[in-house]
This record gives sequence, structure tokens and C-alpha cells, in this order.
Amino acid sequence: MNWNNNTQQPWGPAPEKPSGAASGLPAWTRKRVVVPAAVGLFVAGAVAGSAGGGSTENVDSATPTPLATVTVTASPKAGAPAGAEPPAPKGTTRPADDEDDAKVSVPDFVGMGLQSAQDAAQAKGFYTLTSHDSAGRDRMQLLDRNWKVCSQSVAAGKSVATTTELDFGAVKTEESCPAKDKKPPKVVGDRMPDLAGKSVNTAREALDSGTSLTVKDAAEDRMVLLESNWKVCTQVPAAGAQLNGQPVEITAVKFEESCP
Repeated sequence: MNWNNNTQQPWGPAPEKPSGAASGLPAWTRKRVVVPAAVGLFVAGAVAGSAGGGSTENVDSATPTPLATVTVTASPKAGAPAGAEPPAPKGTTRPADDEDDAKVSVPDFVGMGLQSAQDAAQAKGFYTLTSHDSAGRDRMQLLDRNWKVCSQSVAAGKSVATTTELDFGAVKTEESCPAKDKKPPKVVGDRMPDLAGKSVNTAREALDSGTSLTVKDAAEDRMVLLESNWKVCTQVPAAGAQLNGQPVEITAVKFEESCP
């Protein structure tokens, strides 16, 4: 078999020669380079930013301008004495003014019924009210309408704050007021107090709670039940005796009775 240029080679047709100007370049120069779009945008932005960096201010990195604080002090009015306090704002008062405004002249309650006296005191703004038995019998004022005022802790006409406590000395309406309030007896310096004429219950209150106390009827062999209705006639130990824990004995009769 003869081989020539027009005869097909046994391993197939010969490859065609590339055409164009690129055909004479090396193979690596003919490869196509693909640049991703995101990378291209980044590069373009970086170039543009560097180009305009000399004339464009970065707002986010700008330092804020500090604000100045000015304190204004009020000056006293012309003609006011040196050191005088400025006037209080409208609608406010100083504590001293409030205290002066709260003071009230105490009325005369003596001779009034206890309930009426309490109502009158509350009408004046006094709400801290107490009362005690002026006869020294330590009776409780259960029904105030059955009691009358004999004394008051704050003298009539005195101006005091309405927070002041008012204490009324009182007796029952059918009784006469004593010349002086009979205050409950007290143990002073471990000495036996004078219990004569005092109610049995006030005598018991005057002694130590641990004292052994025996009460007997001085006139008859009656039981002393309501001790506020009984008055002391005798006592052992005597008034002024040293108290060292010994038992105490008293005799008593009812208040409307005379001691034997």
C-alpha cells in the first residue's frame, strides 16, 4: 500500500491546525480565565474607596461633640438681707410653718360627759385620746356616756399640736369629782405603798405580779369578786415596810360602806 499526503492515516484523520492569530501563541495563553462576579465587585469597590478616601469623611467613625452643662443659681431678690433663704415655691410650706399651723387651743372639757368631750376633742383635730378613773379605783370606762370629765392632762387654753395625747380623768355621772385625781399607788424603793382607801384592783396592780395577795371582807364574810368596787381598809405589811417577797394581806369593804 502506498502512503501519501492525501491518503488517510490508519489511526484516523489528522487534527486540523488552529486558525487565527492565537494559533501561533503558546497553549497556556489560550486558556480562558473566569473571575467570579462577587470578587469583581469587591475589587471595584476597594479601588473606588481608595480613590475617594482623600475627600470623603467617614461618618460612623466621627467623634461626637461634647455638650456643656451650665448650672444656674437663683439670686435673691433685690433688697433681701444677706443670707436670707429664697421664698418657698407655691403650694409648699416649711416644716416649722406646718408645725405652727397644726397647733390648736385646747378647749375646757371639765364638767362635760366623757363621750361629748371626746367628740369635741376630735372635732378640734385631737385623735389620741385616753381616760382614767379619777377616783383611783381603776375602773374601765366601758360606756363613756355614763362618765363625766373631772380633769384633763392639758390645761384649757394652751396651744399644742393636734398629735398631743389628751388624757381625761373621769368618774361616773352620779359621783362627785375628787378634789384631786387619785393616782394608783406604786412600790418605791422596795417599800410597801399606802393602800388605804384604794381599790383592791389598784392595790393588786401596785404589787409585784409574783406577790402572794390575800383579800378578805372587813365587815362580813363575803367574797370579793369585782375588786374595783372594793376599797382597802387594812394592810399587812404596813405602809413603808421593806418588801422582800413576803405575802401581803388586806381587808376591804365596798366603796359605799365605811371601814369597821
